[in-house]
Amino acid sequence: MASPASKVSLLPRDIGSLSRTVPPGLPGTLHVLGVNGGMSVAPDADFTLVFGRNEPEVHVCVGAGDTRVSRRQGLIVRESARWVLHNTGGLPIRFPGSRLVLGGGRARLSAGFTPLFVVSPRQEHLLEVRITASAPARAGSGRGLREEETRHEARVLSAEEKLVLVCLAQRYLRLERYPQPLAWAQVAFELGELQPQRQWSPKRAAHIVAKVRKRLSKEYGVPGLLEEDVPQPVGNTLNHNLITDLLITTTIVRSDLRLLGG
Repeated sequence: MASPASKVSLLPRDIGSLSRTVPPGLPGTLHVLGVNGGMSVAPDADFTLVFGRNEPEVHVCVGAGDTRVSRRQGLIVRESARWVLHNTGGLPIRFPGSRLVLGGGRARLSAGFTPLFVVSPRQEHLLEVRITASAPARAGSGRGLREEETRHEARVLSAEEKLVLVCLAQRYLRLERYPQPLAWAQVAFELGELQPQRQWSPKRAAHIVAKVRKRLSKEYGVPGLLEEDVPQPVGNTLNHNLITDLLITTTIVRSDLRLLGG
């Protein structure tokens, strides 16, 4: 029988985002990635993964340099065949969308990719989690052992659509505390700086995004993307809902900020 230590390993430094990379591992293997590296833990390792601000005291560092983040912000432990997040710090931890796990709280993690955010007063700190899903049960073999899987099916975007949307959503990608979509005039200005030959205008950028909202509503059934879906006044609601869907499905990720030259 292998020792517990042999079932815990460091993630490669060049692994990139767990939203796009599926590290090797048995079904139920936990992978956690912070800004300074990450770790994989087998489901039977009998190991509690600790994350927080103070790198020498934790397995995965998150929020380094932000003294509002607890030195030991939380832990992830295997309980009854499920990985469970425990928030042991003072700040809340946000799941995609608006669900918060407050200090002292706990939440089960589903198989697949889940971005977690430690919510500090001035910014949010990303902690990436991926749990290797079980193989689907074959027909006639019963329910099998497949865990409930979080599906993140990336939406299909053209290169032009992705550029406009990354520009529109850059405040979200930069993990600002209360992000809002960029104003159309600012989107057009920044795209014009990147592509002066394309004659970008606020109307053109808005038209491209409106077409994406309409297509995703029709083809993927994404709610809240059309005016008839939401109450008046609409304001930024439609674009906020669009950006939220693109983030949750990992259609756009933080590394896409490189498209803006930053």
